[in-house]
Amino acid sequence: MAICVSKKKGNYQNVAFRNYMVKSDDEELVMAYNDVEDQLQVHRSWVATRKNHTTCDGRGIYVYDLPTKFNKDLVVQCADMIPWVNLCKYFMSNNAMGEPLQNIGNGWYQTHQYSLELIFHSRILNHPCRVHNPDEAKLFYVPFYGGLDILRWHFKNISHDFKDSLGIDLVRWLESQKHWFQKSGNDHVFVLGKISWDFRRVSNTKWGSRFLELDEMQNPVKLLIERQPWHVNDIGIPHPTYFHPQSDDDIIAWQDRIIKSNRKSLVSFAGAARPGAPANIRSILINHCTSAKDQECTFLDCNSGKCDQPELIIELFMESEFCLQPPGDSPTRKSVFDSLISGCIPVIFDPFTAYYQYSWHLPEDHKKYSVFIDQEDVRNMKVNVVERLMQIPAKERENMRRSDHTMASQSNKPQSVYDFTVKDAKGNDVDLSIYKGKALIIVNVASQCGLTNSNYTDMTELYRKYKDQGLEILAFPCNQFGGQEPGSIEDIQQMVCTRFKAEYPIFDKVDVNGDNAAPLYKFLKSSKGGFFGDGIKWNFSKFLVDKEGHVVDRYSPTTAPASMEKDIKKLLGVA
Repeated sequence: MAICVSKKKGNYQNVAFRNYMVKSDDEELVMAYNDVEDQLQVHRSWVATRKNHTTCDGRGIYVYDLPTKFNKDLVVQCADMIPWVNLCKYFMSNNAMGEPLQNIGNGWYQTHQYSLELIFHSRILNHPCRVHNPDEAKLFYVPFYGGLDILRWHFKNISHDFKDSLGIDLVRWLESQKHWFQKSGNDHVFVLGKISWDFRRVSNTKWGSRFLELDEMQNPVKLLIERQPWHVNDIGIPHPTYFHPQSDDDIIAWQDRIIKSNRKSLVSFAGAARPGAPANIRSILINHCTSAKDQECTFLDCNSGKCDQPELIIELFMESEFCLQPPGDSPTRKSVFDSLISGCIPVIFDPFTAYYQYSWHLPEDHKKYSVFIDQEDVRNMKVNVVERLMQIPAKERENMRRSDHTMASQSNKPQSVYDFTVKDAKGNDVDLSIYKGKALIIVNVASQCGLTNSNYTDMTELYRKYKDQGLEILAFPCNQFGGQEPGSIEDIQQMVCTRFKAEYPIFDKVDVNGDNAAPLYKFLKSSKGGFFGDGIKWNFSKFLVDKEGHVVDRYSPTTAPASMEKDIKKLLGVA
């Protein structure tokens, strides 16, 4: 990828960018890179404000039913899109995930890197927040298979106007839609299964279209497998990998296998030289690898066709400590994500590979999961990559590998009770972040239990005593234990108010166990398991939450709330 900035010398001698990966005395280049990092902070802020909602109220997603020429008619051309491969076997099975890879394990499929548009479309059709009335929608998804549109013309002698025609037709179609017109496409989202550059053709090239250069396409959000770093509405999302777990158990089983995997080789590189691209460092890396001692570096030559076999790639990466990931045709290779899933620590040579792309998926601190070696140092023979990696201690490698295999689940995992929204007794959404800075008792209650009198009496007393110091009690009626909370929420509120004079809130009924357990309770149980496992055992199980929203203790149904007073005072800082 070329960076188009003028060479203007300033007072930025040997300036290190904020990530300390690249140095330059070019003032405009420094500003350009810092602009990229500013945009990534904007993207991260969008994720940071996301809540784990329990309902879809006000969050409806409308999926346009486009004329078939914009998606389905493109898929049927799968047999001759690329001269050397028939894509139909990938696109036409398992909702475009491809055939199962039985030899690797559960959740593994022979998924093609160009399948993203089809996979996403298939899944969002079943999204729980999908609405069929556009007037109820907050977000509009446009299922245009723009990547397949580009692919089908690349190897044919077609004019630029013809390559651009379908994208222009789509924009004209959208302009006839009321909801596109209302916000000029600001609330519309596209998922495009190729890199941003493929939709931003420059005048001196034949590849790609001008779709994302159209004026009408500047407002919508575009999810692409590689973003244009200076367009804030471009969001990078990873290439489709071979791993599509069906459950948390699939993920945990695979993580356990990877962490225990025997790493026979220190370094591996799956790739091929680029004789026509002298600036590419691949040839140098291949030389470093092939000249290393046995088991120091393993090279898989992709010119042999072996890189098209998922089992060979995954096996190689599972047996390697580090995987070299130089830029390919664009900065990021699909192999980066294959290596992460396989527990092989990616070695990155360009900040535009991964670091400046996937702010929604990868930690900001790249040292937690990868190694960075400046490609200029490799190109100028200042560093031997294999020798450099040999210097990294085994403990440090282990920490990075464990980070690789926890960050995917942790990135979307709620970090505190503040990440949840629940329903109050009237059915209104309550964002639990309103309780920031408070100590919380969260309890599943019942009106007809033998523990009802003692627990409500103690909780009412505790609340009156410590509410001014910052204690809140959140009571969730639950009818899963002995059918002891059968009444309506209005009956429950009336009982609590008249009988126990409780001043703390009673929320809507929930399940606390089973497949339909409230997300908040799934989080509470995973944060603090009980003596006999995570499941809630009976009415009046109590969780104590600190002022940061973290679960610090769990108490059995038979534990009197009054006996929690010492722990409550400690959280509140009360002498």
